[in-house]
Amino acid sequence: MSVATHEVFNQPRPLADYNLFENNRPLQAALKLNAPQLDTGELCALGALLGTREMQVHARLANVHTPQLRTHDRYGHRIDEVEFHPSYHALMAAATNAGLHGTPWTQQGPSPHVLRAAGFMLFTELEPSILCPISMSYAVTPALRRNEAVHADWGPGLASRGYDPALKPWRDKGAFTMGMGMTEKQGGSDVRSNTTDAVPDGEDNWGPRFRITGHKWFLSAPMCDAFLVLARAPAGLSCFFLPRILPDGTRNALHILRLKDKLGNKANASSEVEFHGAIGWLVGEPGRGVPQILEMGTMTRMDCALGTSGLMRQALSIALDHTAQREAFGKRLIEQPAMRNVLADLALESEAATALALRVARAFDRAGDEQERVIARVLTPIAKFWVCKRGSHFGQEAMECLGGNGYVEEDGEGVMARIYREMPVNSIWEGAGNIMALDLLRATRQADAGAAIARELAPANGAHPALDRMAAALPARMEQMATEREARRLAQEVALAVQAALLYQSAPGAVFDAFCASRIAGDWGQVFGTLPSGADFDAIIDRAMPR
Repeated sequence: MSVATHEVFNQPRPLADYNLFENNRPLQAALKLNAPQLDTGELCALGALLGTREMQVHARLANVHTPQLRTHDRYGHRIDEVEFHPSYHALMAAATNAGLHGTPWTQQGPSPHVLRAAGFMLFTELEPSILCPISMSYAVTPALRRNEAVHADWGPGLASRGYDPALKPWRDKGAFTMGMGMTEKQGGSDVRSNTTDAVPDGEDNWGPRFRITGHKWFLSAPMCDAFLVLARAPAGLSCFFLPRILPDGTRNALHILRLKDKLGNKANASSEVEFHGAIGWLVGEPGRGVPQILEMGTMTRMDCALGTSGLMRQALSIALDHTAQREAFGKRLIEQPAMRNVLADLALESEAATALALRVARAFDRAGDEQERVIARVLTPIAKFWVCKRGSHFGQEAMECLGGNGYVEEDGEGVMARIYREMPVNSIWEGAGNIMALDLLRATRQADAGAAIARELAPANGAHPALDRMAAALPARMEQMATEREARRLAQEVALAVQAALLYQSAPGAVFDAFCASRIAGDWGQVFGTLPSGADFDAIIDRAMPR
């Protein structure tokens, strides 16, 4: 006979069946600042969907039942297919239905890129790794216009709010996803060390055609319908459109060697591939592949900052919700002074990350404005560097708010552990920290970069003495072009100054004052939870509560 030894109590109910957007006041404030005319009804509906228990189950299953590679069928034919759990496809359908891929490039109405950025952050709170093909489809769309014939056939499907995972000719599909293949095993971020060859093979309706032979060390989402890849043509490194299924219905000679076993990002298939005379069509000018890749990288780098911001928000939400229910030492955790300092500190970091990431998205909506063009060029590597670099530390501290429960995954139900494993990827992919810091130095060579940052900081002039001192010094530092040894320091300081200026315009005084006192004036320790005692902890925490 079994005997019950205890009753389960003092365990929080899961954070489920809530609206991710409705109570996200920092996101709403950032939207009001960057896109005041935007109708947020679509975001509210998306937030309601993504907060449901049903979608959370899909996220769990897509990570527990990871992609599986099938190189051959039972008869020995080469098929190079990756099989996914049905929950992966449900998540992909939700993301494309929300227009998080190529839709903003054709969407009418105010601020389509800010709208898409906010939706991307919300979706990241549910499941970030399936957004890799979504992000790449967003980034390649404008580049594809450099081959008018290919874009005429593929552009509408890339902007379609639909999802079709089948490998079929483009004529038989109404919706596409696309990826990119740039890095090789000998080069990594040094894409100029590319050894893949592209040999001319005539011309057809899609323009100059090439036979491509070589490899890619990382080709994420290999089940995308097509890829933009770098290869060395007679004119130099060039960009090519390489579909999985050729116009005649046969499979292109893209062979998937293996799937990468990664720390996180488990629901997404990242692969190593070889091209055995695969057919590709030239996109853009011959020999101008690297500049095109850098343009696409700007957009995927913004998505890295957006994604980390979303992960921060979800980790913070879970920590706040848990500590509001869990009791220890005679009171709820959220009432304990030490815990309140940690939670408020995390809330500041999360809101500042959201503000900076959405500011970059605003620049994409105003690409015709010279100030916005420079801001996009300067702030994109800064946001990618600083926000993503803060992510892992943030995730660890948020996990600690749950104690041992945060460290346990329990068949994928421990979301905090999944968030923690996901955090490093956005800092590493699309250019790690040093690449971003060096890219900032290249951006400062524009004569107006310092002046553009000065104009960006101007709305907060006089708001805080420490910020005033930093703002006064930064433009000159940028114009003097810091050395490579100083590049990370410069990126950090510009990031903090811009975050403070944005918070002054969008957040309550309690948030701005505490951010400046800690991050700008230096009244802060080396870990989260060291805000000065004069901070308004009640106001900061109340603003961040998820429900």
